Amino acid sequence: MFNRLMKGRYSVLFAFIVTFLLVSFLVRTGLLVVSVSKASFSLTDILHLYLLGFVYDFGVSLFLTLFYNLYLLFLPVRWNNSRGNKTITYIFIFLLLLISFFSFFAELTFWQEFESRFNFIAVDYLIYTYEVIHNINESYPLPLLFSGVLLLVAVVLFVFSGKQVFRNSFQSVMPFKSRLGISCSLLGILMLYVLFLNNSTAESGANRYSNELSKAGIYSFFAAFKNNELNYNDFYAVIPEDKAYKLMKNDLQDGKFVAVGHTIKRNIAGNGILYKPNVIMITVESLSADFMKHFGNNQNLMPVVDALADSNLLFTNMLATGTRTVRGMEALTLSIPPTPGNSIVRRAHNENLNTVGEIFKNAGYSRTFYYGGDGYFDNMNEYFGSNGFDITDRGRNIKMGDSYLTKRTLIQGKQVHFENAWGISDEDLFDAVIRGADQAYKTRKPFYNFVMTTSNHRPFTFPAGRIDIAGGSREAAVRYTDYSIGRFLKQLAEKPWYGNTVVIIVADHCASSAGKNEIDISKYHIPCLVLNLPGKKKQVIDKLCSQIDLYPTLFKLFGWSYQSNLFGQDVLDPSYSPRAVFGTYQKLAYLKNDSLVILGPQQKVETFLYRKSGNEQIPHSLPPAITDKAIAYYQTAYDLFKTGGLRQ
Repeated sequence: MFNRLMKGRYSVLFAFIVTFLLVSFLVRTGLLVVSVSKASFSLTDILHLYLLGFVYDFGVSLFLTLFYNLYLLFLPVRWNNSRGNKTITYIFIFLLLLISFFSFFAELTFWQEFESRFNFIAVDYLIYTYEVIHNINESYPLPLLFSGVLLLVAVVLFVFSGKQVFRNSFQSVMPFKSRLGISCSLLGILMLYVLFLNNSTAESGANRYSNELSKAGIYSFFAAFKNNELNYNDFYAVIPEDKAYKLMKNDLQDGKFVAVGHTIKRNIAGNGILYKPNVIMITVESLSADFMKHFGNNQNLMPVVDALADSNLLFTNMLATGTRTVRGMEALTLSIPPTPGNSIVRRAHNENLNTVGEIFKNAGYSRTFYYGGDGYFDNMNEYFGSNGFDITDRGRNIKMGDSYLTKRTLIQGKQVHFENAWGISDEDLFDAVIRGADQAYKTRKPFYNFVMTTSNHRPFTFPAGRIDIAGGSREAAVRYTDYSIGRFLKQLAEKPWYGNTVVIIVADHCASSAGKNEIDISKYHIPCLVLNLPGKKKQVIDKLCSQIDLYPTLFKLFGWSYQSNLFGQDVLDPSYSPRAVFGTYQKLAYLKNDSLVILGPQQKVETFLYRKSGNEQIPHSLPPAITDKAIAYYQTAYDLFKTGGLRQ
């Protein structure tokens, strides 16, 4: 049977699969040899890693040859020996071998650094292409590397030719019925992989090295891309779980914990006058604090917001938790430190969480997510919808999933006066917010609106004639955003519901921060204003704090009693001890006054003294109490999400 397959039309395909499995076996064996000195492998561990490894490797080979499989199925017999088919076959198999050998080399270097198959760090490397290319160029002789890969490909092609693999394929006259049986069998097996085999299947054993060795690099890469996360416990410094939760509970003294053990859920009692205003939060795309005059800017980019800061509640020392919009959304809805990998907004199993929106719901509020772009991007609609928000976005009739029930409104037609590739203008978005608020007011229920703008995003274009700067630059987009906020607030002031409405202006993250793989604290400083609080005039909060502290502070000002799963704290409480949590995809930072801890893969713990005046990080040994607290924040945040401790 095998000989017949190797001499028919599918000979090239099966020759590639055999080659891929053989080289994968050699790579796995090599990684096992270098790992023996670092872990104890039983006979069961070795059998596990080779048998399961073969299963993963075979699946990868089927994925890689999927299109070639279909090509062979539908290629007519009369064209099989044509020059066109020969050209396509040689090009296709050359590319498959090139990709495979390059990935094998990458696996070896990745294991050398992280002792792991590809994970989200590898995905991260694709995100930070510029930094990675320069790092590779400095670390490895690229001409020699590419020459070596090309040489290996040439050797395999020479062997294939010597074994008459290509000739057998081109001269085959296999009928369609026979081809259909082979192709459908391969496709059927491939569907079993899609339906039943997850990358996590390899993580069932107690030996981490055995688990990692049983995986296949390419399979792991796409699994990491899909899951958008990195296992904190495997790659970052940890402390005993009981100790981690004890440290967190010592830090979160704003309420009474509902249970002992691994939870931070607590009942928080309000005091003072109970206030239930409508809340509109304007989350401004890429709004760095240094765009404002209050923080040293002399370009007069935000005259409206600067004037508002003179007479309202202003946080002057707030840090964003991340460098992307979805990370800001995570902080503002879940009040949680950023766990490694991507935001929870983009991860699987992020529904029915105990969000800030759930606290509003329990207080009798309707909740709506407004977005100027297409909410399917970055999984925003799925996340907000599956956590109880109604959706209003510039949908372009993209069909939403059916995993949750929610009301969705599209901003389109005459409601849109300007749009670019990224989304509609902030004016049009704010008009939609006003229409929605008017409707909510008629229901006599208070409303909470999470509004995400888009105009301060490349290509930085907006309606003409609004400001005295032409579009196309960051400075112009910031001025336009400021203009739109001023226009919006003037419209709000005319509404019967405005007197009982609090407006928040906060950034999702800083400008020009995405794509940075190092911690630069100046690139996390964001403005935050709370407008129209009853009985409140100008108030400045200059304590170091984080995005995750916004709503715990606001709920205390409202006098609310509620159940909290939030890591954030009331910044105005006299017992609050200044700190901030923030990070990149890989690195996680904890800033306590001027003490900075940075956690990284390979269980790295770096400690510094931070000098804000010069934005300097000076290497310095810190007490274990500070590093343990840093670890506790991130370790418990990861554990609570993975174990369902953040659910309602």
